[in-house]
Amino acid sequence: MLIIGIDPGISGSICFFQDGVIKDVVEMPIMIEGKKNKKQVNGSQIFNEISEKIKNMDKKNIKVVIEHVTAMPGQGVTSMFNFGQSFGILKGICSAMQLSVYFVRPAKWKKYFNLINSEKDASRTRAIEIFPYYSSQLSRKKDSNKADAILIASFFFETYKEEK
Repeated sequence: MLIIGIDPGISGSICFFQDGVIKDVVEMPIMIEGKKNKKQVNGSQIFNEISEKIKNMDKKNIKVVIEHVTAMPGQGVTSMFNFGQSFGILKGICSAMQLSVYFVRPAKWKKYFNLINSEKDASRTRAIEIFPYYSSQLSRKKDSNKADAILIASFFFETYKEEK
C-alpha cells in the first residue's frame, strides 16, 4: 500500500510512504501570483508529482492522508483563507484523481508520537529517530514540514485498519 501523507499549506510537504518505508518527500510545489509576489500552491505541479509516483499502480492500493487543519486563534483572515485554499486544492486534486482521501487532525497524530505541546522542530527529531536512513534529508530546521508529512503517513500506516 502506498500512503501519501500531506502537510498542507505553502510551506508544507508531501510524503510518499510505501510498506513502512519512505520512498520520497517533496516540498509543497508553489508559484508566485500577482504584483505582490504572493505565494500559492501550484495545483498543476502537485498533480504531476502524484501522477508520476502512482503511475502503473492500482488506485485501490493508494491512500492519501491530509492533515485536517482548522483556523487557529491569532491567525489573520487572509492567511487562513490562503491556508484553506491550499487545503481545498489538495482535496480537489486527490478527488479528481479518484484516490481515497482520509483526514487526520494534528492532535491525533501528534499524540501518537508524543509530540503534544512540543516545539515545531520536535517532529523532525522524532522522524529522524524512527527513520534514521532518511536523516540527511531532514538536516535543516525548515525540514520540520517534511517530518510532519512523514509522521502523518507513518501514523496512518501504523493505525489504519483495512475496511472489510
